[in-house]
Amino acid sequence: MDIALIAIVAALASALTLYSGFGLGTLLLPAFALFLDAPIAVAATAVVHLLNNLFKGALLWTRVDWRTVLAFGMPAIPAAVLGAWVLSLLGNTPRLFEWDAFSQTFGPAGAGLIIGLLMIVFASLELQPWFHRLKAPPRLMPVGGLITGFFGGLTGQQGAFRSIFLLRSGLPPERFIATGVMIAVLVDLSRLTTYAASFSVAGLDWSGREGLMMLVGALSAFAGAFVATRYLHKLTIGVIRYGVAVLMLAIGAALSVGLLG
Repeated sequence: MDIALIAIVAALASALTLYSGFGLGTLLLPAFALFLDAPIAVAATAVVHLLNNLFKGALLWTRVDWRTVLAFGMPAIPAAVLGAWVLSLLGNTPRLFEWDAFSQTFGPAGAGLIIGLLMIVFASLELQPWFHRLKAPPRLMPVGGLITGFFGGLTGQQGAFRSIFLLRSGLPPERFIATGVMIAVLVDLSRLTTYAASFSVAGLDWSGREGLMMLVGALSAFAGAFVATRYLHKLTIGVIRYGVAVLMLAIGAALSVGLLG
């Protein structure tokens, strides 16, 4: 059940992210959070996200605008490390409160509460039309790197903020996509390095169920991207975006009260 769900979500997310405003991590994190503790779900999502972006980067690297990568990506690197470090601190906290239901005790740890609340915030923004029309001026690109890197390290949610700051960069579509992929790779490498020094990645069973979930997720993401480039036309994804937002709201609420994670 868990492996099949990860495979389906990763393939669909990877295909849709070629044409949409949301990314693989936005869809995959809630799926992982159903089966893994919140910090480990973020780390597992980061592994699949990085592998998928490396795959796309290998195809698109000649179209990358390196000036934009430097202006945006360099501030994003330390910010991603900071966000990942904050996540590692939150993961070591005990339950913040407890409640009983169905003869069981529930309650969120710090990481689950923060990630859950931020998922609710991001999902609420996804439901707002004005949010998708936001375009920050190019002079704020380093600020965008800081914001994108920090939230990428803390929750894995980086695509929406990255798009806000890159949309007015003046890049043609292919260079916009390739540049965004390269920035995402920098953020993923930075946060995974920090996760590796903490329990978030150390707690992953690389040779067991969790490792299999990440492998299946990565291969399914590759397959989704491959199929999308050949068989899918540009999609109107409003309904899908709203469906994802509702899923994020539900799982964010469950994380916040300790039902998950």
